[in-house]
Amino acid sequence: MKKIIYMMLGLMMVWISVPVQAQNVIEDEGIEMVDEEDVADSTLVDSLAADTLTQKLPWPESVKVGIDKLLESKMFETSQVGLMVWDLSADSCIYQRNERQLMRPASTMKLLTAITALDKLGGSYQFKTTLKYTGTIENGVLTGDVYCIGGMDPRFNSDDMSAFVNSLKDMGVDTIRGSIYADRSLKDADLLGEGWCWDDDNPVLSPLVFQRKDIFMDKFLAKLREEGIEYSCFGASEKTCPASAFTVCTRFHTMDQILHKMMKESDNLYAESMYYQIAASTGNKWASAKSARNVERQLIRKIGLDPARYKLADGSGLSLYNYLSAELEVKLLRYAYLNGNIMDHLKHSLPIGGVDGTLKKRMKNSFVHGNVKAKTGTLTGIISLAGYCTAANGHELCFAIINNGIMHGNNARHFADKVCTLLCQP
Repeated sequence: MKKIIYMMLGLMMVWISVPVQAQNVIEDEGIEMVDEEDVADSTLVDSLAADTLTQKLPWPESVKVGIDKLLESKMFETSQVGLMVWDLSADSCIYQRNERQLMRPASTMKLLTAITALDKLGGSYQFKTTLKYTGTIENGVLTGDVYCIGGMDPRFNSDDMSAFVNSLKDMGVDTIRGSIYADRSLKDADLLGEGWCWDDDNPVLSPLVFQRKDIFMDKFLAKLREEGIEYSCFGASEKTCPASAFTVCTRFHTMDQILHKMMKESDNLYAESMYYQIAASTGNKWASAKSARNVERQLIRKIGLDPARYKLADGSGLSLYNYLSAELEVKLLRYAYLNGNIMDHLKHSLPIGGVDGTLKKRMKNSFVHGNVKAKTGTLTGIISLAGYCTAANGHELCFAIINNGIMHGNNARHFADKVCTLLCQP
């Protein structure tokens, strides 16, 4: 009897141990989806170890050998990378690997948006929101209609809203006998971008946004009541403002203000607002993603590439339909570098390694700290980095690194940081 009991216990122990062993195998292979912040860069330890060989080679040979060594990482057995480095001072390529491979760029897509906007609109461009009215004003009564005309300014804030209402008060208005309209005629009616995932924190693509939400008119009506301005309508409707209307107040924010948050913090709403300013510049009745893409294609053609080779979907990089290459991003960065009117605005907007923005916690190494100025990109399975740095010999460089198929983002970030160190160190 005891033998039977012992045999049963033994079988139970074997049965219990099977799923535990299977679970351990899965974890070792890195198949499970875990928080990448908790994942060590163990797969990079060997191939990213300091290599004294590169320190004995002249630049840029040391860069070539060093990057080749980094690319031996096991990470690239299951993922893809497109990489290109351009010496801007010598105007020549010093490294390339899969540079023409089409990949999803994530938020480095914002470089295409920013450079296109600066090229098309100029650095002095303003994002405007305007308050207008029709009719007459007598004895404090505005007999006519009021229009809030959206210019897709993502920075429109409480101070701007107060300025709208106070401007009416300064004109002596205490009563509005007419309708209050939202003029959203700047762009089409699409509130989401093509290829956006339903479960992302997507920005609302409305020309009238307040506090990042489509609540502009509710806040405007509430502010009128708060300031004692009465109105006869039951709520705001939507209508295009007639050309004959009188301007009450215009609030604006500068290109640099939008660029700063768009690039330093990788703000998607700001990027999409920039994207539709590009679209509006075409003069089409409705600004649309299609119009913006046409302007971007003109720029791609201008820098010597074929726009038909790429897939463009949105301005922020949220879309899974975007497909660019490291070569395209590098040639855009080179184009910006050669055009002072673009470069003056772009370079100040980029995150600085170890200093601010999305690179604040990265690149603490002395060679790259404060040196690398680049746009980051992060989506599920995608890590990218593209921008500028200065080599130890004083040469200005631009680079693009796009990783796709990445399971643990920290591995790809560590790789990009090592590439930048190789570019900057003596």
